[in-house]
Amino acid sequence: MILTVDIGNTNITIGLFKDDKLWFKENLPTAKAQGFGVFLRGIAVLKSAVEAAVICSVVPKATTLIKKAAAGLGDIPIYVLGRDLAVPIKNRYGRPEQVGQDRLVCAWAAMRLYGAPVIAVDLGTAITFDAVSKNREYLGGVILPGLNLSLKALHQGTALLPQARLGKPGALIGKDTKGSMLSGLVYGFGGLIDGLVEKLSREIGKKAKIVLTGGDARLIRQYCSKSYYFEPDLILKGLKDLAPGKKNAKKT
Repeated sequence: MILTVDIGNTNITIGLFKDDKLWFKENLPTAKAQGFGVFLRGIAVLKSAVEAAVICSVVPKATTLIKKAAAGLGDIPIYVLGRDLAVPIKNRYGRPEQVGQDRLVCAWAAMRLYGAPVIAVDLGTAITFDAVSKNREYLGGVILPGLNLSLKALHQGTALLPQARLGKPGALIGKDTKGSMLSGLVYGFGGLIDGLVEKLSREIGKKAKIVLTGGDARLIRQYCSKSYYFEPDLILKGLKDLAPGKKNAKKT
């Protein structure tokens, strides 16, 4: 079994792969990263079954906590992406060290599954578009605020707009303030994705595959005018595929 951990700004997503298949998946708020050890101890099968752990993180403080907790599973190799493992893709970013490891593994995993050129769209705390050329090179992409972040900003940045919970709008034309806010976000971001995908595809090749992933992808894909590939576990799958063979693994 391979334990994969994707540490995001909002949530930590845990995946356990058995025989190359996602056997277990769970989310934990990143703010509660200190409870990760207790969480792992609650899964009895982990102690004897896990052969290695692969971690991807955009929250350095949480990385230390998660790595320490994973070490409690026994004498297993623990790999942190960007420190112990590199995503095997040619990085054409202007300053390659600035690219988040989550973006690189997302783009690489999309390429492995669907070929190149490809655009991976990750809808999380932030929304990222990451492009891979027909030559299988990481080109860079686009970053913008995610849906919940935008919804929060509407409430906190105005005097009268209420706090609203993300979900399906009742209709395109909102009949109350919360409905209008949800309509603007959900339909607006659906159209935004369509528009950016079209522009990016013209840049890297019209035959580029489009892969949606991330916590809000399941909702927003319904409001896009085109049908895109949907891979909710794209990063976890990428982390699993990056895990070195047990014979070649080294303790970190």
